[in-house]
Amino acid sequence: MGLPNQVAEELRRIVGRAAVIDSANDLRIFERDGSIEGAMPDAVVLASTTEHVAGVIKVAAKHKIPVVPRGAGTGLSGGAVTIRGGIALQVTRMRRILNIDPVAQTAIVEPGVVNQELSLVAAQQGLFYAPDPSSQKACTIGGNAAENSGGPHCLYYGVTTNHVLGMEIVLADGSVHWVSGDAPDRVGLDLCGVLVGSEGTLCAITKIKVRLLRIPPSIATMLAAFPSIETASQAVSAVIGHGIVPAALEMMDNVTVGAVEAHYHAGYPTDAGAVLLVEVDGTAETTRELTAAIGKILTENHGYAMREAQTPAERELLWAGRKGAIGALGRIKPNYYLHDGVVPRSRLPQVLSAVGEIGEHYKLPVANVFHAGDGNLHPNILFDMRDRDVMQQVESAGEEMLRAVVEMGGALSGEHGIGLEKSAFMPWIYSEDDLGAMHRVKDVFDPNGILNPGKIFPDPSRKAVHLAGRTGLAIEAKWW
Repeated sequence: MGLPNQVAEELRRIVGRAAVIDSANDLRIFERDGSIEGAMPDAVVLASTTEHVAGVIKVAAKHKIPVVPRGAGTGLSGGAVTIRGGIALQVTRMRRILNIDPVAQTAIVEPGVVNQELSLVAAQQGLFYAPDPSSQKACTIGGNAAENSGGPHCLYYGVTTNHVLGMEIVLADGSVHWVSGDAPDRVGLDLCGVLVGSEGTLCAITKIKVRLLRIPPSIATMLAAFPSIETASQAVSAVIGHGIVPAALEMMDNVTVGAVEAHYHAGYPTDAGAVLLVEVDGTAETTRELTAAIGKILTENHGYAMREAQTPAERELLWAGRKGAIGALGRIKPNYYLHDGVVPRSRLPQVLSAVGEIGEHYKLPVANVFHAGDGNLHPNILFDMRDRDVMQQVESAGEEMLRAVVEMGGALSGEHGIGLEKSAFMPWIYSEDDLGAMHRVKDVFDPNGILNPGKIFPDPSRKAVHLAGRTGLAIEAKWW
């Protein structure tokens, strides 16, 4: 339907005529994020400043129009999809690193700063930003904060909320506020903690102050093969059970290893039932001790063909294979659907067995690549969207996999957020009272319900997920 002309003109007066997109053809690029969901916005506004964001939200509040903050569109739960139309508020033009303080080890950035770019710039001061989603070459710090993103190294270093010290936010009335700070002992309500991970439903983020860490003097990266995904899972529990918490502990199954090796030629053993990629860091002495101890544990738990990266280039290649794994799966099928449920590590063998059985039941190939150290699953259901008959099977398989996760004491999401994708399943783990309390918090921040409506909370009007399908090929968008 589009925005009324009056509203579009109000927006153009705030951000400039060229920064408001409302042509149907141009809007298609904003129809979806990295998830299976899709819906066209009525308009896209390309904001460049906090004042732009505040002005746009004031217009949206005045006319009670939905507004959905949007970063790079790499999110995997439909959080940036304008399911109820309205304005997609694009913040990727706000991409300045405003300050890096090497003494305090902090940075202040705008929301459109790309995750990897922050670490590259911080590295000039001997620092790095720990949360590292696999999409870190494209995803933004603002989107990471909205979703409370994780990544391989969050096993040891923690997820985004552990590294956000404060934020400048715009509330649903267009007012601008700074929440929290960098004091070691915060007093009062932790509003920053409430807002990180709120998926754009409580505020728009316009600046973020983050904690940086010193680059470790020594890093060791190990690869180990296992005869099966079950033995690899048991090895994961054994490592953690010995009191060792690596910087990263990742798993890939045989299906994934084959696709990755064909694409990256990183030396992954394609005969393995599964592989573990393990990384430790610290002093040179610490890393030597940890690699020796971990190697012994892995060997005792059926690990073989173990090797340690001998050069930075070899380490980068091993990680390129892991972080590019989902893209490499496009060699098998052009489309994929994945959830990110998380289970206790001790239940990994059982839940992975259930995932395999569900895939077999629906005759769908499933590739597992995930953060094994903290039990954060990523079963990729592979399919071809040109086969329209397969869509319902894909949806049903994904739902059954999540149900298995919950039945084994797990949670719906470890890092991708709830968004549209998993909102219907929230009653599986929360009571009506729990959800009611969350709704009341939402109502306080956003009484008219204009901020990213239709996300997180179950919507009875949406009986099923619409599987639009998406490519399994890795594409890095550069249009902004």
